[in-house]
Amino acid sequence: MEKIWLGSYPEGVPAEINPDIYQSLVEILSEACSQYSRQPAFYNLGVTLTYQQMDHYAEAFAAYVQQVLKLKKGDRIALMLPNCLQYPVAVLGSLRAGLIVVNVNPLYTAKELIHQINDAGAETILVLANFAKIVEEALPFTCLKNKMVTELSDLFPQPRAWFFHFYCKYIKRKMPAFQIQDIHYFRQVITQGEKLSLERVALHEQDIAFLQYTGGTTGIAKGAILTHRNLIANVLQAEAWFSQVFQPGQEIMITALPMYHIFSLLANFLFIAKIGGLSVLITNPRDISRMVKDMARFKFSIITGVNTLFNALINHPKFAKLDFSGLKVTLGGAMAVQRVVAEKWEALTKIPLLEAYGLTETSPSVAINPTNLKAYNGTIGLPISSTDIAILDDEGNEVTVGHAGELAVKGPQVMRGYWQNPIETQKVFTKSGWLLTGDIASVNPHGFVSILERKKDMILVSGFNVYPNEIEDVLTQMPGVREAAVIGVPDEHTGEAVKAVVVKSNLDLTAAEVLQFCRKNLTGYKLPKIIEFRNELPKSNVGKILRRALR
Repeated sequence: MEKIWLGSYPEGVPAEINPDIYQSLVEILSEACSQYSRQPAFYNLGVTLTYQQMDHYAEAFAAYVQQVLKLKKGDRIALMLPNCLQYPVAVLGSLRAGLIVVNVNPLYTAKELIHQINDAGAETILVLANFAKIVEEALPFTCLKNKMVTELSDLFPQPRAWFFHFYCKYIKRKMPAFQIQDIHYFRQVITQGEKLSLERVALHEQDIAFLQYTGGTTGIAKGAILTHRNLIANVLQAEAWFSQVFQPGQEIMITALPMYHIFSLLANFLFIAKIGGLSVLITNPRDISRMVKDMARFKFSIITGVNTLFNALINHPKFAKLDFSGLKVTLGGAMAVQRVVAEKWEALTKIPLLEAYGLTETSPSVAINPTNLKAYNGTIGLPISSTDIAILDDEGNEVTVGHAGELAVKGPQVMRGYWQNPIETQKVFTKSGWLLTGDIASVNPHGFVSILERKKDMILVSGFNVYPNEIEDVLTQMPGVREAAVIGVPDEHTGEAVKAVVVKSNLDLTAAEVLQFCRKNLTGYKLPKIIEFRNELPKSNVGKILRRALR
């Protein structure tokens, strides 16, 4: 497709970036640690880590895993951590030692953990003590040899560390007892590592940096192979996109999405570190009251999130009282942003909610709305620098502007493939090298991309395509509706029918009222045939509504 979107780029955003100016992510992060050494890098639960401290602890971590655990370049290390100060330390330390990082959701069951550990071939794990019981259950069925355990307070100063440990273990009882032999405790790792010397590992741009697992909600999780170059490219693409808005060394970002998720890993760690900003780590984003309290401590300039997080924040009574005078960018991704949420967000903060789009397989960013956008526009924005897209029909032919088809992507941020899975890799790449996203999209004459629906979530009603996002957007605009999800269900007359699952904010709301509202806003074949009320919707660890669970 001709790059018609370039004409809509904000002034100063380049058409191309050069991902080859760095050899590795270590080079980027080490440069930041040197340039912004005395500035705060991460904040969590009342404690701040400077870039110099992160650099120091990461060096000690790298030396320990290399000299004591005898890990070598290319070995996989699993990190089973929520947002905490140890996460960036462990990532930078692992990469310095030449390891491949395997991010693990701490909320995994033992069965899910076993699959991911064995598929990645990870023999080493660092886990938060709160989740070590799951590791204990999985251990007999995995290839794990080295077990490192940490507590949230391990990088806290004394006596705060001791009090926090006592509070978590004995008052809140958030650390279930576990029995794991030959544990390497994180404090010991850092203390001993400080006395050791790290043998520098030669890293190159095509070396693997992360095995980032995806697809767990649609089937067996697969490890996307993300090289140093893939992630360098996406960091530089983000830097180019926001260069006219953000000032190096001055930005404060609210990090509620877990950094083991690709969106937050890139935006809230790698990118914000590149520009010397402070990332405010929210360990438990489900505790909205605590999150708002943490946000009140800072004159933050950036917040990333998903639709459900933004919705929860704007419905919290104390959120509107926060100081938004420093806010420059609100970035939403990982799921569709609903218009009603975006409009309420803008009314409260006076800043538009910019929707972005990406995939684990693209490190993740593909398209972002321009920073000069005045209001929510219902699109995912423009393809970012050095990114090509195509809209393909079912035969793989490119369709014309304005027509719908499957979105395909090329760019330096696109993964190498799936780890040890050539069959699945072949399924997502065309013969000419396009990555098939599985999303139905269209492009308008100005280059803005609209996602109509996931290909697999599209509902076919009497031969007509129905896109759940459109109906959900209408439902959530109705007074009395807090959240809504739409799925297709079998129907003997129409093939499939539309089912709406609604969470009320007004307990007196009836199905008849919902249907009447839909009739005013939707054509006949799009109307929900079934309306079900629930107290909550099933969601992933990052707050994404799981339609598969509803189906």
